Amino acid sequence: MPVQYKDYYEILGVQRSASENDIKKAFRKLAREYHPDVAKDKKRAEEKFKEINEAYEVLSDPTKRKRYDELGANWKSGAEFRPPPGWEGFPGRQGRDRSGTGQGAEGFEFEFGGTGFSDFFEQLFGSKGARRGGFSGFRNFEEEDTAARGRDVEGDIMVTLEEAEHGAVRTVSVRHNSKTETHQVKIPPGVTEGQLLRIAGRGEYGSGGGQAGDLYLRVRLARHPDFEVDGHNLIYEAELAPWEAVLGAEISVPTLHGGVHIRIPAGTQSGQKLRVRGRGLGGKGDLFVVAKIAVPARVSDGEKKLWQQLKEQSRFNPRG
Repeated sequence: MPVQYKDYYEILGVQRSASENDIKKAFRKLAREYHPDVAKDKKRAEEKFKEINEAYEVLSDPTKRKRYDELGANWKSGAEFRPPPGWEGFPGRQGRDRSGTGQGAEGFEFEFGGTGFSDFFEQLFGSKGARRGGFSGFRNFEEEDTAARGRDVEGDIMVTLEEAEHGAVRTVSVRHNSKTETHQVKIPPGVTEGQLLRIAGRGEYGSGGGQAGDLYLRVRLARHPDFEVDGHNLIYEAELAPWEAVLGAEISVPTLHGGVHIRIPAGTQSGQKLRVRGRGLGGKGDLFVVAKIAVPARVSDGEKKLWQQLKEQSRFNPRG
């Protein structure tokens, strides 16, 4: 089924030749602007934030970006799109069964709504429609009265860090053939990347009176402009002025519950990690503040004179 092509470079406002650092900077700028917690128009911001996340999900991953670039640069955003024949992309709508054999994929297609990912992304990079397990081995296709359990269905769901921290309820629709069902999906506090949320009995219908399969939604944590995620831990990169690193300082750093003040010890090195306990996801992890020493790009004549004096007086040699 054709979907609308997504120009991820256009969404992030970068050139196709953009470096990894350029893409990261563009994402952070847009993510801060459209983060639902700070934007005035929350509904529009939420949709834009998801779109930005999806673009960054692909372009920040070298393998996904390479595959995406293979589609060519001549597509226009919103144009009708089908993957080229034989395109060796990622598992899309047809997916794989739990055994990984891919047997019997024909005719098995589900469409999702409300998961945070576009049909374009799901068709090329997601686990949309992936099947876990398959029909029971005793099914005989020539005997309609033989009971067989329906296949389990798997899809992706984008979860923000705020939802992962506090928990949430999301409305997700699942369409199989011509029938669409809507489900309220509970996202428990503390969910992590790759965790499966199970909705019992909402997969493929059974045959011959057999039970329906289950629906599994795989958590994909939305990228955040401030934090990286490592399990239940959050990682924040704090930029320090050279004198703060040398002399020590007290600075404010963000958490998912507002800012906290931490002490920077004198002599802090670039890359050094400072732990703030209990400020990770769901109260199960910690916040790690990584020190990054920033140098001013421009200085006044007076500042330059002071730096020159420091150079002359200091005995420090980083290469010594």
